[in-house]
Amino acid sequence: MMREKIANTIAGGRLLVSDGAWGTFLHAKGLKSGECPEQWNLTHPDDVYEVAKSYIDAGSDMVQTNSFGGSRFKLEHYGLGDKTSQINEAAANISRKAAGDDNWVIASIGPTGKMLVTGEVTEEVLYETFREQALALEKGGADAICIETMYDLGEATQAIKAVKENTNCEVISTFTFQLTKKGEYRTMMGTTPQDFAKTVIDQGADIIGTNCGNGMERMIPIVKDIRGVDAQIPILVHANAGLPVNEDGKDIFPETPEDTASFVKPLVNAGVNIIGGCCGTTPNHITAIKAALND
Repeated sequence: MMREKIANTIAGGRLLVSDGAWGTFLHAKGLKSGECPEQWNLTHPDDVYEVAKSYIDAGSDMVQTNSFGGSRFKLEHYGLGDKTSQINEAAANISRKAAGDDNWVIASIGPTGKMLVTGEVTEEVLYETFREQALALEKGGADAICIETMYDLGEATQAIKAVKENTNCEVISTFTFQLTKKGEYRTMMGTTPQDFAKTVIDQGADIIGTNCGNGMERMIPIVKDIRGVDAQIPILVHANAGLPVNEDGKDIFPETPEDTASFVKPLVNAGVNIIGGCCGTTPNHITAIKAALND
């Protein structure tokens, strides 16, 4: 079935709901610390499917894939570099099965962990790394590629180019921002939301936004900054369930589904088009977001 492009659906006036956290669910199912989460696409596909399906059942219009650390660079750390294409194709296949015909798969690509600024890697190598991952994700059934949790414009640019030039997938580009002592939001490389938006739009991103690092409340000013750059580009937010609180050596995300839902209207007023969750969020958070959007 040919699904309408996400950006076209948004242009028609719909507000959409994405999914929530993945890592915590996989750990609850038995993923051990230090184990490769992406390998579970091959060894525990039913468990990965259950995560994706739980979000679709909760009301998500789109679901991500278990491929955030699925680049060859990341997988080589576990001795799995030769399985890069297989692991990513399986990730998309699993989420495609969960999403069915009526919902979108927005396949996750995270940072490689390699730094352009230090000369640790070249643009050409980054491009090829992202191309390999994107091709496998598209083959597995992805509708869009979500290049997420980025902080370096140079790396994000190579990822966007690799997806745009080698696949038919829509490109979602999201950066992670932190609040500085001066009261500004910047990435760890010093990039502002405005500079991020201008750059990735110029590179051809179809949907842009922010994920992780902040709860819903702090996402509101970031969205306003991004929306100030472009009045039409679709904006996605994947927020944490609040800022983490350390309890007995473990990070706890304190925001309840009701807390999360209370920020939906201000986010929409700020200019957001797609709302989902990141660290600490659950299917209950997604159901609450869906209900708030319907209201």
